Amino acid sequence: MPDDDTDRVFGFPTRPRSPLRFVRRTTRAGATAARSRLTFTLGGPTRTQIVAVLAGVLALSSADVATVGASAIELRQHLHIDNTDIGLLVAVSSLVGAVAALPFGVLADRVRRTWTLSIAISLWGIAMLWSATAGSFGKLLLARLALGVVTAAAGPIVASLVGDYFPGRERGRIYSFILTGELIGAGVGFAVTGDIAALSWRAAFVALAIPAFVLAYLVFRLPEPVRGGQGALLPDPGYRQSTSDDAGSESAPGGITDAQRLALERHIAPDPRLVRQGSAERMGFMAAARYVLHVRTNVALIISGACGYYFLAGVQTFGVEFVHAQYRVNQVLANLLMLVVGGGAAAGVLIAGPLGDKLLGTGHLKGRIQVPAFAAVATVLLFIPALVTHSWITALPYIVLAGAALSAQNPPIDAARLDIVPARLWGRAEGIRTSVRTGAQALAPLLFGAVSDLLSGNHPYSGLRWTFVIMLLPLSASAFFLFRAMRTYPSDVATAAVVSEATRAPTPSAE
Repeated sequence: MPDDDTDRVFGFPTRPRSPLRFVRRTTRAGATAARSRLTFTLGGPTRTQIVAVLAGVLALSSADVATVGASAIELRQHLHIDNTDIGLLVAVSSLVGAVAALPFGVLADRVRRTWTLSIAISLWGIAMLWSATAGSFGKLLLARLALGVVTAAAGPIVASLVGDYFPGRERGRIYSFILTGELIGAGVGFAVTGDIAALSWRAAFVALAIPAFVLAYLVFRLPEPVRGGQGALLPDPGYRQSTSDDAGSESAPGGITDAQRLALERHIAPDPRLVRQGSAERMGFMAAARYVLHVRTNVALIISGACGYYFLAGVQTFGVEFVHAQYRVNQVLANLLMLVVGGGAAAGVLIAGPLGDKLLGTGHLKGRIQVPAFAAVATVLLFIPALVTHSWITALPYIVLAGAALSAQNPPIDAARLDIVPARLWGRAEGIRTSVRTGAQALAPLLFGAVSDLLSGNHPYSGLRWTFVIMLLPLSASAFFLFRAMRTYPSDVATAAVVSEATRAPTPSAE
């Protein structure tokens, strides 16, 4: 019987196999198997490439925020700043991004999205290199201002592309994989660049800038999809079909999502005022903004998402410091624990999107709202014991489950948002939503830092615990608005269906 630990030539053993070589081969085989499985699950190589690239876009933005948080100790020591200044570094880029998201939303509805996003990512890489060369807090703050402008492109353009690349019946599942990029980026920021920052915070920013240029090239090479969702990519023959197909439902006609088809079949009454407003042949930005902000479900989802992302931004910025102080562990172990929490969050994301699609496919029209609503309640309840205990072993299960429940809200909500807004307004609607969400993310690090400094006295860490306790209030508000959205969702879906049918072009053309 051959010995697995030796190489053989003509059946005779030669030298013992190198352990490093064995690990390399095993890793390569595992990566190949994982790639094949992912390609099968997503429906073919082309769809997998698109999902991976869009996930990479979100990963870059998330890694940037997490890197600032993981580099907080080094930045404070080298630039002589406090927690409020750390929060300000994240806040300024987010505040500028909140404003810039609005024009990018308009561009997402009117220009070639892949090229626009590619240019923005290239500028993002340049801004990161500029951050690495900053010699003072003021210069670093200025670099972060420039960074905020270009990162604002991600939200509106990615949402618009997802709506046009993939059929409505599986967008929750697709969003699960794309939003996993945010968590991977946060993990890279906490662990990889965080450890690099322990040696040099400048090197951490350079480490993020380099892959940005590679990603910009990959985005540039993506095909531009037909607008309106009428040219969505179906799974290749022989690959996994969507959840709704498994459940036996048929695909909705072009330009109408499956949720909208279901609402029409059940004769749910649309909002006549919105139908008149949305059926206008041309809508400028102000008219589009009025329409989007009159969709009651959309307003509830925007507020709920802003509250959730507000808390998440605080965790990304001060999570490592909180774990280090609350559970008395060193920074290496704190980074490792945050990675474990990120794994739980990834599980929540990957479960929630398909679950929302499955509920929709079996006739539960509110499924994409029900899943995040109950997850939001679980998030608040699970964080409470984690904030009480001082033992990381006791807290870890609660934090992991809380992270899973917090992240689980996003895929079904993002899919639902495309069901309540007509396709021609996806970019502008997401631009408005991104503006509000990014504004909340901008305030979070600043308020987290300011409140912790106020409560800590002379000790920089003692106030973080009570800060996180206070910030559970926005999480509770997030759950409240999701339950509110359940009541208005069916009518708003029916309204979007009627408006989409009234304004759909008879023969769409690719850009």
